[in-house]
Amino acid sequence: MLYKKELIVLKILISMILFTSINLNAKEQKILNLNQLTDKESRVIVDKGTQKAFSGIYDKHTQDGTYLCKWCDGELYKSSSKFDSGCGWPSFDDEIQGAVKQVKDADGKRVEIVCSNCGGHLGHIFKGEGFTPKNTRHCVNSISLKFQKKDTHSLSKAYFAGGCFWGVEYHFENLKNVTDVISGFMGGNIKNPSYKEVISGQSGHLEVVEISYNPKKVTYESLAKLFFEIHDPTQMNGQGPDIGSQYLSAVFVSNENERKTIEKLIGILNSKGMKIATKIENKKTFYPAEEYHQDYYKRKGSQPYCHTYIKRF
Repeated sequence: MLYKKELIVLKILISMILFTSINLNAKEQKILNLNQLTDKESRVIVDKGTQKAFSGIYDKHTQDGTYLCKWCDGELYKSSSKFDSGCGWPSFDDEIQGAVKQVKDADGKRVEIVCSNCGGHLGHIFKGEGFTPKNTRHCVNSISLKFQKKDTHSLSKAYFAGGCFWGVEYHFENLKNVTDVISGFMGGNIKNPSYKEVISGQSGHLEVVEISYNPKKVTYESLAKLFFEIHDPTQMNGQGPDIGSQYLSAVFVSNENERKTIEKLIGILNSKGMKIATKIENKKTFYPAEEYHQDYYKRKGSQPYCHTYIKRF
């Protein structure tokens, strides 16, 4: 049994802990600049409720763009990962890298998904259902989301060749504020080359990715840095086990500013003892590769074997 004085002290300590916790939450919300939620939104996002099936605006939504967190505006899913599972809630088979966190649900059976940035409740994740090759379904409440339509008028494009375009495409598709990545060919001497013609080495083309991005949200330099960090820019005859002229390291620049940016980054890497083999070429006609090359690793549900991230800047 606790004496009366000890009980009073204990109550004071508990009150202080609760007060500190409440204020920390308020500070965290201020730092994250969270959006004001309605009572209905709060019941799902904060209190972890579930929106009624087939009642959300994004269940059958098919526009091209990005789905954001309703609470903090963090980017969560790209429209290319959305599919119709018939369950009554928006379904995605992949998230933007690092955007979603998985936690054990309170029921002890399911796995909850929350926004990695603010912790807002999104829904639950299910695996092994066979809806897509990734065998994963993010079952998300529409009310937890907001949609940002793809703005094609304010986008810029960048062109990088770093070996097999499957791996380069994979890494750039997982970069925030990149809206689209297309695998293709550039730099050759024939029009509309096929993959077979390119890998023969006779067409003169390199395997290239075309990156569409919003320059107001991500800089060309940040894209270029990632390019130099996901392949070996010192290899002269190809990339990893892929040997041949179509796998050479190169950047196709659209203007003088891009050229200066690449020259600056190459200078930094050379000063660190690296002998950079990456060529800088003027942009030429870009030819998209055949459909079966697009989103290769996403459709396969695996990761690149010859493109790994190594921090260099």
